[in-house]
Order: sequence, then structure tokens, then C-alpha cells
Amino acid sequence: MPCRLVLLALFCLPLLATASGETINLDIGTPPVIVVKHSLAQRTSRLVRFYEAGVIGLGHDGMIKLRDASRLNLAQRQIAEKLIDNENPDRNSLIYALAEAHGGQSAEPAARRAQVRRWHEQFHSGWWIEDARGNWLRKP
Repeated sequence: MPCRLVLLALFCLPLLATASGETINLDIGTPPVIVVKHSLAQRTSRLVRFYEAGVIGLGHDGMIKLRDASRLNLAQRQIAEKLIDNENPDRNSLIYALAEAHGGQSAEPAARRAQVRRWHEQFHSGWWIEDARGNWLRKP
């Protein structure tokens, strides 16, 4: 019976198949992935207020971008920019760690596509997302 539970758990892991048939497990638990996800999670609560205010948004490439800083004073803008400057390298590090866990540099494009898709799915309704043309739209 315990073997069946383990097998069931393995089949339930979120796996994304790429066009080339390569499968990317975004929830793989390698130490580098865990470390980067922890760093990203620690920053999330500070980013939320800027997402909700429409100041920052999710770029088409999965990176966080300053969208509208017109309502920020200098100190608030500096905080937002520093958060972005820390967030985006961690996002790239997560993608590289996922690729490494799936065979190395050749898996990086598939890992990037899969992770960007997940970030788009996880983004809250009403927050701003950039489309492929560079236009900003609120997520429905």
C-alpha cells in the first residue's frame, strides 16, 4: 500500500512537457532550487504592495518590471527598484537551477518557458502583465 501512495504522489507532481517532449518538473527539490525559491518567497510580501498599486508588473519574459512609478516618491521608487534588482536575478537563478536539475544548459529554454508560464498563472487578478508587444494589461 505505501508503494502505491509514493507512485501516486510522483504522478501528481506538476510536470510540464515541452514541444520537444522534454518534461520539466517545476517542483523538483534540488538544493539550489530550494535555496532560490526560499529567497523569492522572502521577498514576495514586499512586492505585493507594489503589484497591487500597479507600480510594478510581470513582464512578458517573466521578469518583474517597473510599470508606473508616477505615484511614488523618491524613497518608494528606490525601494521598488531595489526589490526588482534583487528579484530578477533570483528568477533567472531559479530557471538555471531548474535547467541544471533537468540535464543542464540544454534544458534552459524549456525550463524558462515552463516557469514563465507558471508565474503568469500564479499572478493575481487585477495585477499588471506585459503582453508580447510590450503593452500592459490587467490580469482578468
